Amino acid sequence: MTLLSSELSQAGYSVLPDLIGIEEVDAIARRVDGAPGTGTRRLLDAPWCRYLAETLKANELLRELGTENAEPMQCTLFNKSPDKNWLVSLHQDLSIPVAERVSSAHCIGWSEKEGEVFVQPPVAVLQEVLALRVHFDDCDERNGALRVCRDLIGSAD
Repeated sequence: MTLLSSELSQAGYSVLPDLIGIEEVDAIARRVDGAPGTGTRRLLDAPWCRYLAETLKANELLRELGTENAEPMQCTLFNKSPDKNWLVSLHQDLSIPVAERVSSAHCIGWSEKEGEVFVQPPVAVLQEVLALRVHFDDCDERNGALRVCRDLIGSAD
């Protein structure tokens, strides 16, 4: 087990500074500036987002987690600022986008967001998902916008 996979297994997250070079971050951030509104989940078809996803899939450090075989499923952007900000209460992101509704007792919480269908799949499916969060601003585990709460969705045991 590598250091990264060990940290993910133990803590539930890992902070990877400089995963993407500053020049690439700046280039992507310039493209993001043209993204609509303050937040959206529908960016995976945007060329800059697809480029970012492919760059992360090919990253040598992340490849040890099997990212070369991964399929990006969503790209979400939150563009908060002092003028455009909102409170987000403590919650779990358990829903994933899917192509369509299916009849299954194991899939719950069907919803539609921005025209896409979302569902809460079985825990075993969620345990196979790797969420990558890229910040274009200067934040880290001390001042970032994310709190990781581990083991709230149960275990496969």
